[in-house]
Amino acid sequence: MYYRLSGFYLFYFAAIGALVPYWSVYLKFLGFGAEQIGALIAIIMVTKIVAPYIWGWIADHSGRRIGIVRLASLLAFVAFGGVFLGNGFWWLALVMCLFSFFWNASLPQFEALTLNYLGSETHRYSSIRLWGSMGFILAVIGLGYFLERFGIVLLPWVLMLLFLAIWLSSLAVPEQGHVETVRRGGSIFDALRQPGIMAVLLLCFLMQLSHGPYYTFFSIYLEDNGYARSVVGQLWALGVIAEIAVFLVMHRLLPRLGARMLLMVSLALTTLRWLLIAFFVTHPALVVTAQILHAASFGVYHAVMISLIHKYFSGQYQGRGQALYSSLSFGAGGALGSFASGYAWDSIGPQATYFLAAVVSAVALHIAWRWLRPGVSPLLSGSRESV
Repeated sequence: MYYRLSGFYLFYFAAIGALVPYWSVYLKFLGFGAEQIGALIAIIMVTKIVAPYIWGWIADHSGRRIGIVRLASLLAFVAFGGVFLGNGFWWLALVMCLFSFFWNASLPQFEALTLNYLGSETHRYSSIRLWGSMGFILAVIGLGYFLERFGIVLLPWVLMLLFLAIWLSSLAVPEQGHVETVRRGGSIFDALRQPGIMAVLLLCFLMQLSHGPYYTFFSIYLEDNGYARSVVGQLWALGVIAEIAVFLVMHRLLPRLGARMLLMVSLALTTLRWLLIAFFVTHPALVVTAQILHAASFGVYHAVMISLIHKYFSGQYQGRGQALYSSLSFGAGGALGSFASGYAWDSIGPQATYFLAAVVSAVALHIAWRWLRPGVSPLLSGSRESV
């Protein structure tokens, strides 16, 4: 089962490795300006606000989590084919809206499925999830060379093949194994009213908001400052290599250092990362340093959040818990980050845009310091495993 679960992550994040770094470059090739690119990227994030929770509700009530993953993956593949039928702004906006409604449905449910299969061994999650990072690296490096030689115009065809591979890999995974049936009483809103959980979801939103300029314009920013497209791919891959290194040791770090400490370190290093990109983009060594910090800004952060969400949205609310995490962070936070960076990029410039991203992550750091403390947050009270 390890390889079946890992295969889905491999292809899913390979698709992200093709979509995130290069889709904005493709849109620029089509002649769109910064505001339009920001809007089209944001559409993918906007649907993530609603779609994961809708599909999560269906999965929680039907119990057919892998069935939802298979259906959503197939429909995403079909919907993305619309990019070959036109390249106007409003047509692509419609295609991206439909595609991402299905695309954003599958990963939160597959995360819940994976954690259910692991049962009491949820610390092994990182060893499975790292194959997604491997897929991202292979795609981002390979495409850097491929697109530099053959042209960005081939990107949609590459994405179609990857979306097809995602659907095929989902067929190899059977329906859920271990499923938790015992949970605390009350509704999902009882959990949402806890200050600690509210603080976690708020800092999730702010964390992804700060990533807006990175996911939307980092490739363009590097190319505008003289970096070759193949080098751009290598820099993206470097960040994910650092992420993999963290995933390999997170099962030791989380019980030893605790969620609060790891979150605060992650947020502090994220702030440093955006400052390095803002003011030292012409210094390759410092850009390399900034990419290594992806280990903190995504690797540590994501592993801690997945663990917390799984713990506090258990049983029949598991799918919706993962969906809320995806919706508020990668959805609402990512969408607003893409929209805002699109407007800021031309109006105040790239440096100021990344500086504002650093301010946002610093605010998230303050929230973690203020509200995620033992005795203040129920997330940090209780056994050693909770902290």
